[in-house]
Amino acid sequence: MEYQLKQLLKSKLTEKYLEPLLLMSLYQLIFLDKIPANAVLDEANKLAKAYGKSHSNGYKLVNGILRNFTRKGLVLPEVKQVGLVSYLSIKDSMPEWLVQYFIENWGEQRAETILASFNENAKNSLRISNLADRDKVLAELNEQGYEPVDSNLATNSVIVAHGGIAENSLFADGKVTIQDEAASLVADVFDLSGDEQVLDACSAPGGKTIQIAERLSTGSVTALDIHPKKLNLVKQNAERMGVASRIKTIALDAKKTNTFFSDQQFDRILVDAPCSGLGLLRRKPEIRYGKSQKDLENLQQIQLAILDSVSKVLAKKGELVYSTCTITHEEDEDVIEQFLADHPQFELLPFELPNISTETGMLKILPDSFGSDGFFIAKLKLRG
Repeated sequence: MEYQLKQLLKSKLTEKYLEPLLLMSLYQLIFLDKIPANAVLDEANKLAKAYGKSHSNGYKLVNGILRNFTRKGLVLPEVKQVGLVSYLSIKDSMPEWLVQYFIENWGEQRAETILASFNENAKNSLRISNLADRDKVLAELNEQGYEPVDSNLATNSVIVAHGGIAENSLFADGKVTIQDEAASLVADVFDLSGDEQVLDACSAPGGKTIQIAERLSTGSVTALDIHPKKLNLVKQNAERMGVASRIKTIALDAKKTNTFFSDQQFDRILVDAPCSGLGLLRRKPEIRYGKSQKDLENLQQIQLAILDSVSKVLAKKGELVYSTCTITHEEDEDVIEQFLADHPQFELLPFELPNISTETGMLKILPDSFGSDGFFIAKLKLRG
């Protein structure tokens, strides 16, 4: 939007409210296709009159700029004039360092598709509880006009035609929950017989904690989070999904896990690590503006510290799953490689899910592959 506005301005904006108003209005004209252009202009004029100084003609300026845009439409620079990085940065509203990062790691062609995918609408993805009757849930979703379609990625997920499920009885009764397709794969990577003691080291808001608990009978999940208030979300979601009796919450920094629990206390451990969240840019576009290359390096140190700590409380032959909602090598493959170098008693385990598998034990899902969030999953085992 900033580039579009720059092309439309003939002089400097003198009143502070003008730039945010124009950017907001341009966003509406470009992305919100259900709002008529005349409604956007009308509202912008009203706001300009309300916020402008006395005798200001700011509303005339706003009206002229926005009308000019509706006539011209989007204006993009020539690639040969600004270079590919700058062009894609403007076209896809992405910081140049991220554009450069994607090109360096996936090549120009793949980088273009990844960047474009981040500006597509996120799917309405639901996970059906393992404790619910899938056929009955699907029938009810169809009756209510949600038109569920099976996910091509996760067998327990469906894509529905529209939102609003959080106000639905199926959601309130714990038959379905809102969870991205890629995220719902993580719990399925574990081999579970039902009696395991499981640790979820970074659990809030509890989506994966609950998914694991659904697969347990006599076992239980200990859910940690460094923020006590966030554990209330885990408890609330566990109650709604009918698995509260299988989950215990503890407010604890995951980097201190080994100082709190006994050696070899857990059969399975999940580290859904704090990360940059760059796989979520379709769903949370604001993330792109607050991250830097330095953040990736800082987060890597936190991720390694958590893995080191939890590794000390894993039982022999136990499984450790590491996941992130990012796609950077620094937070994904590099973390696992460094962890294995420091912990030779661990090894990667290949895993196979119904719709996707990996022979290396590491799985990266890019956002343009399935139209899901970008995600990384690694499965490790403590040698016996």
